[in-house]
Amino acid sequence: MKMEMNSFIQVYFEDKKNELKENSIRNKQHMMNKHIVWYFGTRKMNEITPADIIQWQNTIQEKGYSKTYERMIQNQLNALFNHAQKIYNLKENPCKKVKKMGKSDANKLEFWTKAEYDSFIAGIEPESEDYLIFEILFWTGIREGELLALSLSDFDMSGNLLHINKTYNRIRKRDVIDTPKTENSVRTIDIPNFLKEEVQEYAKKHYGFPENQRLFPIVARTLQKRLKKYEALTGVKPIRVHDIRHSHVAYLIYQGVEPLIIKERLGHKDIQMTLNTYGHLYPSQQKKVAEMLDNKR
Repeated sequence: MKMEMNSFIQVYFEDKKNELKENSIRNKQHMMNKHIVWYFGTRKMNEITPADIIQWQNTIQEKGYSKTYERMIQNQLNALFNHAQKIYNLKENPCKKVKKMGKSDANKLEFWTKAEYDSFIAGIEPESEDYLIFEILFWTGIREGELLALSLSDFDMSGNLLHINKTYNRIRKRDVIDTPKTENSVRTIDIPNFLKEEVQEYAKKHYGFPENQRLFPIVARTLQKRLKKYEALTGVKPIRVHDIRHSHVAYLIYQGVEPLIIKERLGHKDIQMTLNTYGHLYPSQQKKVAEMLDNKR
């Protein structure tokens, strides 16, 4: 652990190369190079102290990033020291003695209400590519990478089902189709009949479209630009593409759907992840419990 941070980062990614997906490695490398290497690069791992972590945090916080982005940066440094402590016998992780900067976004979700989504989709030409893209996102809650990997063969029209078994990324100017985020992300989603019909109508307009070819051959940046275009056109509250997933969940919760069903639909690893993210959207059931106890007396 007398190794410099620069060198240890290389060791970290060598150790993780079969554990992390290519896109995750790329994102982590980018964040570490931008926010960690310039500050700690030539420092020895066993000489970095909690006081050093605080000073580093101060420099990051002065840059004006969002609190959620600060937490993402912090998590990268934590990951390095956790690996050093667990695998290479670093005596202690200095990050553990310091309060994490930033915060997770679990307690503040951005999403559209059904009325806001209706205003948004009304500004898009029906049966167009963009129309179907946002219909699928809102009514299924799938991730954008899962959407961009979809092909017609993923739809079971007879059973009104959508099979999610892959995800798309653009990496170093290459289209990369990979397995989903986690094992639980491989799932089958029941879709409403109207959404199935919209997919069928779109397929008819593109007669002869290969069953196994990407249905929407665009990249994530293009999808984001289209979202911003229609937000400006319709005047709805601006959100991210990923927030449409949150919008789907918020709508389901409003309709009284149980957390376990939402967990399965989203492909979460466990129910705790679902509750940690969306639990605060559920109305309190305490009054119903008290009334039930009164009736049982």
